[in-house]
Amino acid sequence: MKLSDYDYDLPEELIAQYPAAKRDASRLMVLDRARRTIGHGQFLDVVDLLRPGDCLVVNETRVFPARLKGHRSGTGGVVELLLIRQEGALWETMVRPGRRMRVGAEVVFPGADLKAVVEAVCPSGHRMFRFEGGETLEAVLEEQGHVPLPPYIRREDEAADRERYQTVYAKISGAVAAPTAGLHFTPELLEALRARGVDVAPVLLHVGPGTFKPVTVADPTQHEMDAEYFEVGSETVEIVNRCREHGGRVVAVGTTSVRTLESAARQEGDRWVLAPQGGWTRLFVYPPYSFRLVDGLITNFHLPGSTLLMLVAAFAGREFMLEAYRQAVEERYRFYSYGDAMVIL
Repeated sequence: MKLSDYDYDLPEELIAQYPAAKRDASRLMVLDRARRTIGHGQFLDVVDLLRPGDCLVVNETRVFPARLKGHRSGTGGVVELLLIRQEGALWETMVRPGRRMRVGAEVVFPGADLKAVVEAVCPSGHRMFRFEGGETLEAVLEEQGHVPLPPYIRREDEAADRERYQTVYAKISGAVAAPTAGLHFTPELLEALRARGVDVAPVLLHVGPGTFKPVTVADPTQHEMDAEYFEVGSETVEIVNRCREHGGRVVAVGTTSVRTLESAARQEGDRWVLAPQGGWTRLFVYPPYSFRLVDGLITNFHLPGSTLLMLVAAFAGREFMLEAYRQAVEERYRFYSYGDAMVIL
């Protein structure tokens, strides 16, 4: 397995900088693994592609406005913080520029009674910040925080991104990146699926910045995934296991749902079942991988050489997936977070 096995050419103009006018108006590539066929349609076709008795698994994490811009106390230099995760009273944070942000350095935020103090420097280069002042961090994030758009969206976030870079079923705040396959769903589309007899089951995985972490080793199996927090509740366990018992398909919305399901899979005799669980996962799915619970996948188009592309290649086959990407470029699909989607069945 080589990193170069997961490369493809993508014209920069196909990287979507804004979402489609309507969530469910995106294009949909349809991959049939058994027949090795590739079709083209609209995202609304999902309703007809899923069958009564199938189960759709969605990630209900919510993106919070994790980017804060402030000034370093003493020098006034501009500092940008990207909050990653809270650990007790401290926040693990990416800082730019970070080289001079040593222990004790302070960042203040214009118009807010709040400051951030560096308590520790992590081996990764991240900083552990303590926030203190007359205002809460949550209040300042709500007022001054920016949507943490991916680095390939080459613009500043806008007011509309607070709604569009968020799934309609997002509930639990904690992600710094959206589970973007879910951005295409509307309440009406989800209701149409339920009316068709498709169950919708939530899981949780707080997407971290590691989703954009490039693979820098020639042998991708040596790449280390960042830990991300996940939860699977008892109600979802019941829905998924019942679906599988009755011959339905478990269709994951996005790679984060796949990794959550596969992380919570447990073997009982000669079969795999979903078990209630919460904790941290570093699961890295790449070919060859034997999927335990996932029968179908709805996903967006991913970066060359990324762990996400390796996951979908493990699910559909590397050569079949690269042919699908070649056709997507030829057909002028829109790529990445705000781009079009594919369903693999």
